[in-house]
Amino acid sequence: MGAVEAIIHFFQTGGWFMYPILLVLAIGVAITIERAVKLLRVKKNNEDIWGKVYPMLEAGDFDGARDVTSSSDSAIGVLLNMGLSRQGSVRRRDDVEIAMEESMMEIIPQIEKRTPYIALFANISTLLGLLGTIMGLIDAFTAVAGADPAEKADLLSASISVAMNTTAFGLMSGILLLCLHVWVNAKTGEIVDSLEMASVKMLNIITEFTRRQSVLANQNA
Repeated sequence: MGAVEAIIHFFQTGGWFMYPILLVLAIGVAITIERAVKLLRVKKNNEDIWGKVYPMLEAGDFDGARDVTSSSDSAIGVLLNMGLSRQGSVRRRDDVEIAMEESMMEIIPQIEKRTPYIALFANISTLLGLLGTIMGLIDAFTAVAGADPAEKADLLSASISVAMNTTAFGLMSGILLLCLHVWVNAKTGEIVDSLEMASVKMLNIITEFTRRQSVLANQNA
């Protein structure tokens, strides 16, 4: 028996509980794929915008940076544009920082969207596997109750073996989904960290620029 045939046989002998576990696994994998595509796109767009804006910030070209971020719908573009829009009208670092924190509160939920469902489906698949085994064991003991005593041991052994397939499949699905959840969480954390790093760098540049402007103004006075 080949590997494919063994997998098919394993699935078919597991009972009907194998189907809801498979459905939960498919939904969890689909969410993971959607999140992976979204996060990779967000990361690339953020890197592209940051690569354009950072040299402008270092050069003190806040108007140019503001033009670039205002026309961008990337997460980092929205974040920096919120801070740059305040930078043009206020002088205090705290006001700019508060504006960017407010923007972060809107951006992060979009980045983390649907990720908790992957862990939820991992737990559901494991519990479905256990439930399937319990139901299979109940059916097994019910079936052998009226069987010939000489056949009870063989029937019970075969029924238990089949019932345990659901636990095995549920655990395999749960482990896979948990690993996928950790990966998605890690990628999400990388993006959030990069946004926080960019906001801190921009705040430091604005603060230094404001300090230099004040020094020049005092010298000219």
